[in-house]
Amino acid sequence: MRFDHSSLRSVSMYLSYLDSSSRLNRNMPPGVSPLYRVLRLFIVLLLTACSAPTVTSPPTFVSTSPIGIAATVTPTQAPAVVTLLPEESPPDGAGQFTTDFSRHTVSYSKILSGGPPKDGIPAIDMPQFVSVADADTWLESQEPVVLVQIGADVRAYPIQILMWHEIVNDTVGSVPVVVTFCPLCNTAIVFDRRLEARVLDFGTTGRLRYSNLIMYDRQTESWWQQATGGAIVGEFAGAQLHFLPASIIAWGEFVGTYPNSKVLSRETGFDRDYGRNPYTGYDDVNQPPFLYTGPTTPDVLPATARVLTVDLGGEVVAYPYEVLAAANAVNDMVASQPIVVLWKPGMASALDAATVAGGRDVGAAAAYSRVLDGRTLTFIRDGDRLVDSETSSTWDVLGRAIDGPLTGAQLEPIVAINHFWFSWAAFKPETRIYQP
Repeated sequence: MRFDHSSLRSVSMYLSYLDSSSRLNRNMPPGVSPLYRVLRLFIVLLLTACSAPTVTSPPTFVSTSPIGIAATVTPTQAPAVVTLLPEESPPDGAGQFTTDFSRHTVSYSKILSGGPPKDGIPAIDMPQFVSVADADTWLESQEPVVLVQIGADVRAYPIQILMWHEIVNDTVGSVPVVVTFCPLCNTAIVFDRRLEARVLDFGTTGRLRYSNLIMYDRQTESWWQQATGGAIVGEFAGAQLHFLPASIIAWGEFVGTYPNSKVLSRETGFDRDYGRNPYTGYDDVNQPPFLYTGPTTPDVLPATARVLTVDLGGEVVAYPYEVLAAANAVNDMVASQPIVVLWKPGMASALDAATVAGGRDVGAAAAYSRVLDGRTLTFIRDGDRLVDSETSSTWDVLGRAIDGPLTGAQLEPIVAINHFWFSWAAFKPETRIYQP
């Protein structure tokens, strides 16, 4: 049976109406609202596949220049030895791919269809960019964007676009990168697209593992787990993409800091309702995650609690947003490395309200090395300011000293990724949860 886009949208709107009615009507049978919610989210995934185009090594500290990541990033090398699992029947939808399904590092029983087929959620392969001034006419101050900076090349990728495409193949500062976003896990992750002598480009498989996006590279059609950056199926099974630092910040913060930079354009070649949130209410901590079948989530945090995660030198830490909001600055040691996690209010949740801009304020967080010119700094909240105890300089959430003796200094960013707790815990059960 096939559905066209307008039919699915009508069904989705009807289910939204029924879902709203069930929440308002206290006489509805128990469980009805969650049922409609699941049906609506499933149709959302199908809707992203229905609109035709209108035109055709573990994370470590990254060497940076004062204005961002150095433009010389070493390509990742594939591992010499890979531990593969015994052969088993390929997962549903494997017939759409030409890769070697005898090579896999995860059980196929853990891979589920998310609804759309291969490339049903279309990646952006020829991204166009506009000025900050142009983008400011359709982005609101509190909207989340993904900040990517390599050398002097600074770009913003609005979540309102990424949630409809999930993958952007781009080149930033002469480095081939792939900017990815999985709405079901709230993960915005950027990787170097180079593996040995090859430059890869990526698309969506339409498959999920632990609710997380599974990508594929178009060169070998190997499958890659977005949350880990590891290849799990095919020729590259066992290979690892190199993570690059990237932060989700409020558009207003980006505008004030990088007024002359580039912003991903909504002229993508596809007909999508950019600005609308098709996952309304998804990050409600009282609701279970959609399409999640995996390890039981430790109940130390709600399943959809927001955490900023750091995986450094073999130590894995999750920083709950609730803790960050109370402190604004968290000083920690991870694998003997002094780091700081900074948080600032003013950024909307993209997955809360009917529009991306209309979500509740969840704030933005990012992580940095606390070592500056050989000295370890300690950060504290001083009223509405973030300051270091050593010089009383004032810092912003982007790790820049904006007032005081260190004005103009830049902290070294580290790879720190936003997740929902269920997603991170499924892939990293050994995680230490930061407690003040």
